[in-house]
Amino acid sequence: MASIALPLPDPEIVGRRESIVRDLVVLCGADAVISDEDGRRAFETDALTAYRRMPLAIVLPSTTEGVSAVLKYAKANGIKVMPRGAGTSLAGGAVPLEDSIVVGISKMNRVLEIDFHNRFARVEAGITNLAISAAVGAEDFFYAPDPSSQIACTLAGNIAMNSGGAHCLKYGVTTNNVLGVRMVTIDGEVVDIGGAHLDSEGYDLLALIVGSEGQFGIVTEATVRILRAAEGARPMMIGFESSAKAGICVARIIASGIIPVAIEFMDKPAIEVCEAFAKAGYPMNVEALLIIEVEGSEQEIADRLAYIASIAHELNPQALVVSGSPEQSAKIWKGRKSAFGAIGRISDYYCMDGTIPLAHLPHVLEQISAICAKYGLRVANIFHAGDGNLHPLVMYDANAPGEADKAEKAGAEILKLCVSVGGCLTGEHGVGLEKRDLMRVQFSEEDIAVQLRIKAVFDPDWLLNFGKVFPLDDVQAAIDKAQRARTEAPPSEAAA
Repeated sequence: MASIALPLPDPEIVGRRESIVRDLVVLCGADAVISDEDGRRAFETDALTAYRRMPLAIVLPSTTEGVSAVLKYAKANGIKVMPRGAGTSLAGGAVPLEDSIVVGISKMNRVLEIDFHNRFARVEAGITNLAISAAVGAEDFFYAPDPSSQIACTLAGNIAMNSGGAHCLKYGVTTNNVLGVRMVTIDGEVVDIGGAHLDSEGYDLLALIVGSEGQFGIVTEATVRILRAAEGARPMMIGFESSAKAGICVARIIASGIIPVAIEFMDKPAIEVCEAFAKAGYPMNVEALLIIEVEGSEQEIADRLAYIASIAHELNPQALVVSGSPEQSAKIWKGRKSAFGAIGRISDYYCMDGTIPLAHLPHVLEQISAICAKYGLRVANIFHAGDGNLHPLVMYDANAPGEADKAEKAGAEILKLCVSVGGCLTGEHGVGLEKRDLMRVQFSEEDIAVQLRIKAVFDPDWLLNFGKVFPLDDVQAAIDKAQRARTEAPPSEAAA
């Protein structure tokens, strides 16, 4: 894959690499700066490994003040900055440029405050997603968003991409679970947005920051909602003879007014691979499988599962299994949570991320299969069916000439399909590099122009995560327009 253009580096900045590294060492200390080739290579890409660039240097501050110092320096010297959490982005959101400094926050991973009475935790943004729940689990609390990469991904990355997970159907995605952030702007200013309560005074800038993909600043701390764990939870598995029937079942469950904790979908290729890996007891005689979890008291769980089963029986399921023990439940979820890795054991794949209205699920699943068949590729569908967040895994052979390009083209058609039925380009992976050139599929020129103006308020010199989210020609036009305005302004205004 190499069809997405990355911006050309500024040779003047690249030529100053050695002096920039020396300055960073003075600012942050030698132990916080990585500048050797082998060290830099570890940061040249993220989980979208088809694209990679060697950055100027990597800085790993351990404090907000350290991040502030680096951003002040970058701003003063016109150097691009690429924020990075754990590098698990599947959309190329953390791919650096040759003339950029990578600022990673993985060393900032402390729990700063836990308030069980008011149900919040204040943490540094380099903490992993799963570590938040681990920190509050002894008191039977948890942090709700649970992306499949939760063992590795950082809260900073979750905030940047507005990550979700299997349980977001009931509890919402990151934006619904973050109460406040501490963010460093490109000027080095430290700003606190939101707080330890649900509604802060003034404009809701927090909703703007979550999902902004590192375009506005670097989040170093966050205050998140923690929730009391339910009395109990139990999943069930329902297998169908077709993906269309599984899609209809999902739509009917949601339409009934029941909101399970999770509704996950796997088609036959995914079922076979995940069962071979996890030995979860998935039914092998079905074309599509739903994993549906409900929670509450034992009576509530029994009633809800029975009601969901009655909806499913109208569609003649080929299998219906209710978990009978915590061990069986863990295996069921192990298979789903390990799905991406399990697919990787048998094939290279391109993981997509689009969202659609539930009513279109049967049609879209059929079209995804048709699109991939047109390119001679297989596809495994594993996704959050409850909220319509699709994750088709387009399988290809990276060693076969042209296959990667076909996978990329099929992926673009799938995303265009999602938008055409009223959905959007991304549910939780972000736009990043991957979907940057598809932004015009979803947004009009006016829409993009407004987004560019908001970006310029926070980052007028376009130094933060350059080359992501916005089409490059639109960005260049915005930069040229700003430069003309500064040139044509009266001396007093230009100085201001």
